[in-house]
Amino acid sequence: MAFLVEVVFAVLILCLLIIIRLYIVVKTGSKYQPGAKGPVAVLVVAGSGGHTSEILRLMEGLSAGYRPRHYVIADTDRMSEEKICTFESSKQHSDSESQFTICRIPRSREVHQSWSSSVISTLNALRYSLPLVFRLRPDMVLCNGPGTCVPLCVAGLLLGILGMKKVLIVYVESICRVQTLSLTGKILYPISDYFFVQWSPLRDKYPKSIFLGRIV
Repeated sequence: MAFLVEVVFAVLILCLLIIIRLYIVVKTGSKYQPGAKGPVAVLVVAGSGGHTSEILRLMEGLSAGYRPRHYVIADTDRMSEEKICTFESSKQHSDSESQFTICRIPRSREVHQSWSSSVISTLNALRYSLPLVFRLRPDMVLCNGPGTCVPLCVAGLLLGILGMKKVLIVYVESICRVQTLSLTGKILYPISDYFFVQWSPLRDKYPKSIFLGRIV
């Protein structure tokens, strides 16, 4: 019985330390400035359809200092890879040092998939996201709403919790979200270092968010 009490106590202490570390990582994220001494490695999460188009429009505004660029797409996404390659080919005309890779992980949630099964599929995606993010060690994760970005952001956050590397989580809510956040936005709002919205009603509802107008 005494051993069981000690185990429970140790687990509680560990959980408390993780929560404290998580709070510190999230609260100090905006003070972190990657790229001060060189290029910024960015992990870009692309989703199917409009998500990919919007994220590539965001990428057009980034300088050549954001490299290498690691695009992550769902393994069932057949269109995003072609769009990314076309986009990167056009950048190489002005950026002789263009560097990018495309990686695939299982999709966290398919369209019309039940919420209960989404938990299982998200955990499966996390299983692939952890080794990928730990291997790439990006300076920043840039995403705009596809469910695939949740396990990737969690993996990036874990790097900071473990003290291995601070990874900035930058989230841009889709322009189609005017009054309410997407489910992904609601999940990532508390842990994002920079959370951008494109409509003022969202800025009023979510004080942590940043409103710069239409950016895509």
